[in-house]
Amino acid sequence: MATQNELKRLAAQKATQWVPEGEYIGVGTGSTVQFFIEALAQSGKQIKGAVSTSHGTSEALKRFGIPEILLSEVHGLSVYVDGADEVNHLLQMIKGGGGALLNEKIVASAAEQFICIADESKYVARLGRFPLPVEVIPNARSLVARQMVKLGGQPDLRLNFTSDNGHQILDVSGLLIDEPIKMEDTINAIPGVVDNGLFAHRPADLLVLARQGGVEILRAQV
Repeated sequence: MATQNELKRLAAQKATQWVPEGEYIGVGTGSTVQFFIEALAQSGKQIKGAVSTSHGTSEALKRFGIPEILLSEVHGLSVYVDGADEVNHLLQMIKGGGGALLNEKIVASAAEQFICIADESKYVARLGRFPLPVEVIPNARSLVARQMVKLGGQPDLRLNFTSDNGHQILDVSGLLIDEPIKMEDTINAIPGVVDNGLFAHRPADLLVLARQGGVEILRAQV
């Protein structure tokens, strides 16, 4: 039986098929993305450059000799490749376990195509078992936490962590996320919230899902 890391590697390797040569791409954050960066370097494909979403991703790009560019230096991205903490049948996701949700959401919005890479443990019937990361202005942390309690969640401050943008993160467990788009909007409307880890307005276009029986390519099942 394949380990979780072996499944992540399989999904990451498969995803290189959707990377066009001679274009700019976006690259997410997390353990599965680390496998993707390695697979992209080994594929021999030549891209113009990659927009990174975190310091960790930037270090990996540099390590494998993939040129990094800033999003402000390009007009758009052909593809964005990232993992997910959870993904449903509509390819809506919870992201931000690595703390890069704001940059990930920005870069994803600039891409023509969003490729999500994941192992089978991330594919769920309903979002919310994984605590939802909510990025907040530090001064508003307590205010936002109280509002999250009103929404039915249990917020916990992510200790000893500051995002690359200088914000704090509340990890909110216990939320019933039956309407991801509505929940994404409701949380983002709370003063002091910078963004949250629900990717419902901008779901993935394609899910590369590694299972024990092989890699599946899924599109949203409406």
